[in-house]
Amino acid sequence: MAQVTLQKIVKTFDRTEAVRGIDLDIADREFVVLVGPSGCGKTTTLRMIAGLEEITAGEIRIGGRLVNDVPPKDRDIAMVFQNYALYPHMSVFDNMSFGLKLRKVAKEEIKERVEAAAGILSIMELLDRRPRQLSGGQRQRVAMGRAIVRHPQVFLFDEPLSNLDAKLRVQMRTEIKKVHQRVQTTTVYVTHDQIEAMTLADRVVVMNGGRIEQVGTPNELYNHPNTRFVAGFIGSPAMNFIPCRVDAHGSGLKVKVADLPDLPVPAERAERYRPQVGRELLLGLRPEHIKESRGPLGPGISEIQARIEVVEPMGMETMVYFPVGGIDVCGRVAPEAGGRAGSAMPLAVDMNQMHLIDPATDRVV
Repeated sequence: MAQVTLQKIVKTFDRTEAVRGIDLDIADREFVVLVGPSGCGKTTTLRMIAGLEEITAGEIRIGGRLVNDVPPKDRDIAMVFQNYALYPHMSVFDNMSFGLKLRKVAKEEIKERVEAAAGILSIMELLDRRPRQLSGGQRQRVAMGRAIVRHPQVFLFDEPLSNLDAKLRVQMRTEIKKVHQRVQTTTVYVTHDQIEAMTLADRVVVMNGGRIEQVGTPNELYNHPNTRFVAGFIGSPAMNFIPCRVDAHGSGLKVKVADLPDLPVPAERAERYRPQVGRELLLGLRPEHIKESRGPLGPGISEIQARIEVVEPMGMETMVYFPVGGIDVCGRVAPEAGGRAGSAMPLAVDMNQMHLIDPATDRVV
């Protein structure tokens, strides 16, 4: 079994605390992605798991074994880096087999492992080539193959797709997911790209300022963020945050927002939000929950008139931006909805998907 357990992990550089006492349990065969902005501590955490960074405090266990003082080569892990780190003078076969040769693995087994990994990654025809004869995507496959042939307990990926162009990143995301489904090895993957995290992970670990903000499945983080940071980081375009106040409205509640009509709170959320009556809060709404208004409005949906300032056509959808109380708000409408800069447009706001955030604590209430 290859569980990875982090207990109260701290990493300090001089007087700067890069990782601040994080706890994390990664199950056997699970694909976990650490995501967050630059400087949040995700790569430092990965390097501590790998043994490439010394731990200031805490414990790391791999497969139940304490590895704090175990050198990287003895941790039974394989790492795929942002730069492919291939030997330019060696063939693809020799690059993939180099680590096995150092471990004195029999030639027949090396050949079997390399060909099996090359088959998984569809690079059999590249085994005799040198790295300079390969594209970026092919080099990344070779780097992954070099990790796969070792049959490690844990794969560690450090932003492996950041050097690729946008189209190739999408393709390689799919390849990495396919490989994990076939190889079924515990995987810890670091990225700053939240779309990459959402599409690859069984669970996503959102980090900020050296701490873990929230851990959950992609759907849990998208639908039920715990903090303003997670709500704003997960999802593209980012969630809108609009200053508001919650007021009583008969037996129910309403949300008052500058420049907009009152927005009734769905009945099933009334009890949850009743303690917030009279407070200044932030209304969180994702762009996809502000759409063109078509036909009768369903329960929990309110119509507003928006003065469109910017229109961004994106093919299958169009982003429209409009001001609310001095803040630019983004909606996501169909291309044929007819939104034009400088014109008024009726939009339907789905309050069933609303979030209320306490600006004093940045917690979702």
